[in-house]
Amino acid sequence: MLKDLWELFYTFAKVGVMTFGGGYAMLPILQREVVEKKGWATDEELTDYFAIGQCTPGVIAVNTATFIGQKHRGVAGGIVATLGVVFPSLIIISALAKVITAYAHLSWVQHAFAGIRVCVCVLIFNAVLKLVKSAMKDAWCWGIFGLILVLSFVLDVSPILYVLAAGLAGVVLQAVKGREKK
Repeated sequence: MLKDLWELFYTFAKVGVMTFGGGYAMLPILQREVVEKKGWATDEELTDYFAIGQCTPGVIAVNTATFIGQKHRGVAGGIVATLGVVFPSLIIISALAKVITAYAHLSWVQHAFAGIRVCVCVLIFNAVLKLVKSAMKDAWCWGIFGLILVLSFVLDVSPILYVLAAGLAGVVLQAVKGREKK
């Protein structure tokens, strides 16, 4: 049990130390570590955890770590995974806060952060492509995807509403499919 909890902490600490750019940036790292290497979740579960993590209060990275840890080792696992994902940030930010403030005005520092942001965009894009492959099972899924995509460009509403609307659409479509089979 203690070994499993240490493995959770260590895995999420690795994810936390490599996550630059927020919760979405951790998606490809989580997919590799949690889905491919450890098998603690499937691609579909990871997508669900991200969606739920976006709808619940708090940071997506922390929420997702908590969900996966809890699934793997109960309440203690959720706590340990959460501590693991935030620990590197706490240490790094504490150590660098003064340095970053002192040197943020330098152009080479600003350019370095601009380059990091571009890299994070590419990592997120690659993770999204992997998730699309696992999530898009039929034409109805593509329809929901297209509708939410268009709405997100046209309307300025909370992502929570899009997630709830997509969930409701999934339930309705499943009910319709169930009736068609009968």
